[in-house]
Amino acid sequence: MSEISKESDGQSVQNSSTSVMRELADDFMSLTKARLSILVVFTTAFGYLVATKVSGNFSWMIFIHTIFGTVLAAFGAAVFNQLMEVDADAKMKRTSNRPLPSKRLPRGLAFVIGWLFSAFGIIHLMLKTEPIAGAAAAATLVVYLFIYTPMKRYSSFNTIVGAVSGALPPLIGWAAGGGSMLSIGAAFLFALLFFWQLPHFAAINWMYREEYERGGFVMWSNQDVSGKKTAKIAVFFSICVVAVGVVFGFFSIMATWFAVAGGLLGFAMLWLALKFLKTTERKDARVLFFYTLLYLPAAMVVSYLAWRS
Repeated sequence: MSEISKESDGQSVQNSSTSVMRELADDFMSLTKARLSILVVFTTAFGYLVATKVSGNFSWMIFIHTIFGTVLAAFGAAVFNQLMEVDADAKMKRTSNRPLPSKRLPRGLAFVIGWLFSAFGIIHLMLKTEPIAGAAAAATLVVYLFIYTPMKRYSSFNTIVGAVSGALPPLIGWAAGGGSMLSIGAAFLFALLFFWQLPHFAAINWMYREEYERGGFVMWSNQDVSGKKTAKIAVFFSICVVAVGVVFGFFSIMATWFAVAGGLLGFAMLWLALKFLKTTERKDARVLFFYTLLYLPAAMVVSYLAWRS
């Protein structure tokens, strides 16, 4: 065999190995819903930063333990969610190529992965941060997996329940940072995440309504061809987002200017929701959706700056 042939074969093996590793990485990202998990991590970090701004007891070690435990718990929740929805995911174009419905990963192995991630995440938070932080993570998983996920097949109220599980992660960070769960600060963190999710999900529901119906999920947007029903829901909850920004600006935990800044951020969402209601066009639902993605980090930054230490 010539040196050129050997070199070519070696390059081929290397390329094949690289391709396999890339596919495994992609499957891991998909199985753990890495992008959604990043959002959970950011909101958890936000809760910790706010709590320690108030107490003045920021610790890099506790912060890292909080993030690590939250990542594990979020990954575990994502795996179990996909295990519970394999059949539905197989029916929808946007999810049919995930590792489980495409049968690239055995369900038994996914169950073990999900169990290990979830258990170690919760235990890690309890032992390395605060027990109440681990309890908040456990509550998030219980609501997400045992109430929200099965409810998606029976009632559109699932979105409200899902917003509850989505509003708990910042409380993980808040508790890990020494914040009290029975405080105005905890109430703000929960309200901010809870109400933000509802216009966000309303827009997603309507843009992918046919996919959700094909998967057997009962959503606000089911059979809402005109978009009027979904848009009205988006408008109502956008008003709630405005209220959260304005009302909490008058509590002692915030500088009063937050009422203006938080209100303006919310009014922009309301304006886009009203535009969606007026036109009921997909492009306007899409603009609303993307604005919700901008709103959350902006609201977190503004509220952190306004939070009194």
